[in-house]
Amino acid sequence: MATDERRVVALLGHPVAHSLSPRMQNAAFAAADLDWEYVLRDVLPEDLEGAVREVEYANVTAPYKLDVARILDSNVPSVNTIVHGHGFSTDAAILGEVGEVAVAAIVGDGGAAAAFRHALPAARVYSRRGEWPPDVRDADLVIHATSVRDEVLFELGPGQTLVDLPYPRTATAEAAAAAGARVLDGLDVLVAQGAASFELWTGLEAPVGAMREALGLST
Repeated sequence: MATDERRVVALLGHPVAHSLSPRMQNAAFAAADLDWEYVLRDVLPEDLEGAVREVEYANVTAPYKLDVARILDSNVPSVNTIVHGHGFSTDAAILGEVGEVAVAAIVGDGGAAAAFRHALPAARVYSRRGEWPPDVRDADLVIHATSVRDEVLFELGPGQTLVDLPYPRTATAEAAAAAGARVLDGLDVLVAQGAASFELWTGLEAPVGAMREALGLST
């Protein structure tokens, strides 16, 4: 689908320089023959509302997902995707790859964790500001939504699935994989949410293969 209309999608956050989203989304736009560009936009807190009001298409990352939901008066508690002034969350799109869940647990309480709490309302939630340490022995699905990378926060084993949101893989994810748990890591999560965002912006099916290839993942 070729188009002469050039559009820009911004990633709003602070900081954003580490993000792999431009690599992935620009590969997706090229694969779809769209003259679109995905750019990073590091936004200071005092400039956030103005930035949100002026973008047509955007992703939102830490620490602003909850703030943007309030600014846009969204019907979801955490926003990571903006389309023409409307807020959406695609953070939990990875759940489509998990299958049926009997007992879920969420570790963390930030913006991404809020998206998974919305998608999994029966899940137990653990955070250092609430119930801690996590007790996930009976959970078949655990969402790791903290920024802790080098500490093993909990242990999993065979028959359990971990969705590990940070990338690269955390120590918790490495330990879980070594113990026989199924691990969907931060790059898997990035592709799933990125594909869902792409489809909201463009109305086209996301070229997931090109997105995975851009991140060095098997297709």
